[in-house]
Amino acid sequence: MNPIRIGRHVLSSNVILAPMAGVTDRPFRALCREFGAGLAASEMLTSDTRLWDTEKSQRRMDIAGEASPRIVQIAGYDAAMMAEAAQRNADGGADIIDINMGCPAKKVCNRQAGSALMQDEALVAQILERVVRAVSIPVTLKTRTGWDREHKNGIRIATLAERCGIQALAIHGRTRADMYQGDAEHQTVRTIKESVRIPVFANGDIDSPQRAQAVLAATGCDGIMIGRAAQGKPWIFEDVNFFLSTGQMRAELPLQKVRDTMRVHLENLYAFYGDATGVRVARKHLSWYCRQHPGSEFLRKRLMLMETTHEQLSALWELAA
Repeated sequence: MNPIRIGRHVLSSNVILAPMAGVTDRPFRALCREFGAGLAASEMLTSDTRLWDTEKSQRRMDIAGEASPRIVQIAGYDAAMMAEAAQRNADGGADIIDINMGCPAKKVCNRQAGSALMQDEALVAQILERVVRAVSIPVTLKTRTGWDREHKNGIRIATLAERCGIQALAIHGRTRADMYQGDAEHQTVRTIKESVRIPVFANGDIDSPQRAQAVLAATGCDGIMIGRAAQGKPWIFEDVNFFLSTGQMRAELPLQKVRDTMRVHLENLYAFYGDATGVRVARKHLSWYCRQHPGSEFLRKRLMLMETTHEQLSALWELAA
């Protein structure tokens, strides 16, 4: 694959991390970048700056110390608010602004944000034009194939985005109505890719190196975006990069390396959130890590009840022991 360029940034890998609310915080993004993700966007940040004083928003905006390119994803329904949010994050050190038009969550769509925007192409144009004009850094867009299967306007949205100055697209191969059900249909993604000249990332159901290669072949996309498959397995980026470059499966990560990765991840979570919140946030990541190791269900249940950093860190040696 040819290296992907977004503005002045040439990505180190064409395999990138999907932004996921409640998952892709700064510690997890850093971990995925270390394992070879070419980009790792922030969790979705509301464009309503009146809500930015909350602890949650402050953390979502925190890109301190991250490797470039640093990418912040914003969501909203008002063009002026989206433009201001983009400008303020650019001023805060973001290298790329990503616009969320793919989130299918009811609480987001009920505010006419996320994938609900696909129902109003005129509003989409207003938002994209205002955001692109507001910043001097590249703007990208994550979207779906349409609102529902009777209204699959992903091609029109993609060509509109390119005309508005969007510099890369990520397409989840489902409509909003599909949520995450059924199989991602990548033929529509291929048609979208063929309709634009900007880089396009395929997203949806990519959970192995072989699947990554198959999706690239099926869609003709420039790169792929991995989401849920990275939960508990951030080294999937290294696995996929190795397979795409060599055609061979990388040796399974040694258990000691897995434990070291988990330890570093936990310590970074405690430092980022503080011990009390860090322990709670760590539980879901520990649960996902345990999924990778058959027979660790009992340990997973114990980890969910642990209340201190010491308990969690001390339990790591039990994994697959």
